[in-house]
Amino acid sequence: MTSASTPEALWSPSPERIAQARITAFQTWAAERFDAPADGGYPALHSWSVDELDTFWQAVAEWFDVRFTTPYESVLAERTMPGARWFTGATLNYAEHALRAAEDPARADDAALLAVDETHEPVPVTWGELRRQVGALAAELRALGVRPGDRVSGYLPNIPEAVTALLATAAVGAVWTSCAPDFGARSVLDRFQQVEPVVLFTVDGYRYGGKEHDRRETVAELRAELPSLRAVVHIPLLGTEAPESALTWADVTSGDAEPVFEAVPFDHPLWVLYSSGTTGLPKAIVQSQGGILLEHLKQLGLHCDLGPEDRFFWYTSTGWMMWNFLVSGLLTGTTVVLYDGSPGYPDTGAQWRIAERTGATLYGTSAAYVMACRKAEVHPGRDFDLSAVKCVATTGSPLPPDGFRWLHDEVAEDLWIASVSGGTDVCSCFAGAVPTLPVHIGELQAPCLGTDLQAWDPSGKPVVGEVGELVVTNPMPSMPIHFWNDPDGSRYRDSYFEMFPGVWRHGDWITLTDHGSVIIHGRSDSTLNRQGVRMGSADIYEAVERLPEIKESLVIGLEEPNGGYWMPLFVHLAPGATLDEGLRARIKATIREQLSPRHVPDEIIEVPGIPHTLTGKRIEVPVKRLLQGTPMAKAVNPGSVDNLELLPFYEELARTRTGAGTGTQG
Repeated sequence: MTSASTPEALWSPSPERIAQARITAFQTWAAERFDAPADGGYPALHSWSVDELDTFWQAVAEWFDVRFTTPYESVLAERTMPGARWFTGATLNYAEHALRAAEDPARADDAALLAVDETHEPVPVTWGELRRQVGALAAELRALGVRPGDRVSGYLPNIPEAVTALLATAAVGAVWTSCAPDFGARSVLDRFQQVEPVVLFTVDGYRYGGKEHDRRETVAELRAELPSLRAVVHIPLLGTEAPESALTWADVTSGDAEPVFEAVPFDHPLWVLYSSGTTGLPKAIVQSQGGILLEHLKQLGLHCDLGPEDRFFWYTSTGWMMWNFLVSGLLTGTTVVLYDGSPGYPDTGAQWRIAERTGATLYGTSAAYVMACRKAEVHPGRDFDLSAVKCVATTGSPLPPDGFRWLHDEVAEDLWIASVSGGTDVCSCFAGAVPTLPVHIGELQAPCLGTDLQAWDPSGKPVVGEVGELVVTNPMPSMPIHFWNDPDGSRYRDSYFEMFPGVWRHGDWITLTDHGSVIIHGRSDSTLNRQGVRMGSADIYEAVERLPEIKESLVIGLEEPNGGYWMPLFVHLAPGATLDEGLRARIKATIREQLSPRHVPDEIIEVPGIPHTLTGKRIEVPVKRLLQGTPMAKAVNPGSVDNLELLPFYEELARTRTGAGTGTQG
């Protein structure tokens, strides 16, 4: 019998599983070495990790045997946010750690990567071969004049070449950045033009949904619009010849040079990730070699319980932080599964088939995919051999209670279900997987180690058992070292520290339960998050409003209680224009071709005007809250709106949808 405050667990780890978990061994070791609590399980370990922050991260570095080329002087010289300075004086290299398993002769012929395309046949890349390719490519990059701090870009799908290019870039001390090839040229240029890459790795096209998609024209446009490029490397995924003056992948990876790992400062940039660009250009988020190394060792080695015997599969693209997180599986000596293709081809069960064929032990996907499988009546446990799968993890949006029940019923009863939540901004999780804790329906297991996660009310008071803003009250090593082209740090401060100075506010609504778990309620801002791929409304406005018929537009993304995601586009038409089927088709085609097929709106709805703040900004968050059913008085500050008469439309639409169960015809 459970108490009212602690609901019955859907799943609990067995005593054997708890005993074998790496986090258990870490706690025992840290108790002996660093006076961490030996008893009290995960809650005691977590409390220690945030109370003794310096000691905890020192313990992580020692437990994972991080190789500091130059030793550090202090673990955390400044504990401020932003501006924390970690492991001052230290030098190291991320790529050296990612390839460490290749140094063991017994593992040289084991698979470091398993590459899978829409044929679903895994093709291995061994640790020895991956190390050779990285060595060869790093030597070529240096020969091209690439130096520490230079930017190297990839317009690539989730293929082994992308991993090799990232690791070779890091080995040189250069800065990696990537976009997926389903991004249109404008979306890519909005990102790459900010960082001025000197090398571009690119494919001629990609395969998705059983079709070939030629991207040579887009690549030509990228080359023309990126004057900083010194070299372009062509990967013939569709078998075409390299364009004029481009290098070929075979040429730059044919050598046999030993990898040379540039020893860079702990806070040296590793890669640039991009925010969604809600209010203009996407933010170019810079994370450090050392910060990502430590954060990912902790996350993958302790929270995800990954080691050399594991196979790690997460459905992702190179345009999403989960790809970077997936590649870091190499840090724990784990075999990483790369799938390049549609999540549902040739049928909805495709990802389960890949998990079966690759022997995945940890399989990660989106909450939306889980709910699509449930709707399509897929039976993974019946139709596939998933005996190797110990954990199914989900992110991208909160996994609804029905998703937890479906995974438990349809995959395996003894299944660790890890709903996790974090952000591109830290390329990690704030809360999620803990192998030694029970799983409760609709809840993330706990805040992560070293992360002082709290829910705050608007006055900055911590709350338990009620909804609040997700805040982090101490620094994490993987927090951005800065944004690109933000010399005074103002854009960085405005993004996370404006509401609560000195405290990271992430932009999610959460509840911390009295039994230590976390419930995520979706975004508290207006980011569009479709299938785990975030895009800002500004991208959509820019594309749509190029059409002469559209005077202005407003796009909203709504997480729905059933796990769905409704994304309507409201359009204010130019005089004389009509929202007929032809215009609807043109709007959808514009978004599909220029931005992303995932962000085509579910419905296009004509409105008499778009509401703004008094300073002219479209008021997305209040409209989102109205559409979620929040009463007008609580959703909107009337003194901040230029035309209050436009708002009752959205309130009425929310009532109509709730009553009818469907939206306005789109």
